This record gives sequence, structure tokens and C-alpha cells, in this order.
Amino acid sequence: MRFKLLGFLLGICVSGPAAADLFLVKTADGPGFAGPDQAIEVLEKGILPTFAALAELKAKKKIVAGGLPVGSRTLYLIIEADSNDEVDRILRGLPAWGVFSWKVMPLQSLEGRAEMERQILKSLK
Repeated sequence: MRFKLLGFLLGICVSGPAAADLFLVKTADGPGFAGPDQAIEVLEKGILPTFAALAELKAKKKIVAGGLPVGSRTLYLIIEADSNDEVDRILRGLPAWGVFSWKVMPLQSLEGRAEMERQILKSLK
């Protein structure tokens, strides 16, 4: 039975993961400011235009959810996209692209994972 499960899981790994359509995106802490003049420039030219672009992406349903932990300059987003390339294009299109370090993690859908678990259960019986 143990080898049957191992073979099934190995088969899944060899065949490759299912295409993810949800991506968890996290930034490193955003920019700080050396003084009021710099704060004005960064806010006007980078931060506020980025929030406007994010709001537009959310209205288009490309951003499913997102926000910042209270008091933080770290941004979290869940993006729905057809490919890694699409996520890359979305992020590169943001005014703050060059200011943040971006970490992107593909997410497996809940439905896809549930189906995988059903198949594992079926193979174990």
C-alpha cells in the first residue's frame, strides 16, 4: 500500500504540476524617505500611481485580493493570471516595479487540490 501511494505521488510529480491561475505576490518593505521633499516626490510619482494601477487591476479582476499589514510597507496581492509571463507583465507595468523586490508564488486552487486528494484516496482504497 505504501509503495502504491509513493508511485501515485511520483507519477504526479513526473507529469508536472497543474497550471496555477492564482499567484501570491509579496513585496519587500517599500521605500523610506530622507525628508519631506523626497516623500512628496515618491508619493506623487510612485506610490499613489501604483495604488491607482492596483485599484484598476482589482476592478478588472486581475487582483483577487490584497493589502498591507497595518503599519507596514510590505504589499501582499493575490493575482489571477493565465501564466507566469502574465504575472510578470502585470508587475512590470506598475509604477513601483523598480522600487520593490517582488516574490511570486503560484498557488494551487482549492478545487484542484481537493480533486488530487480524492484521487489519492481512491488509489488507496
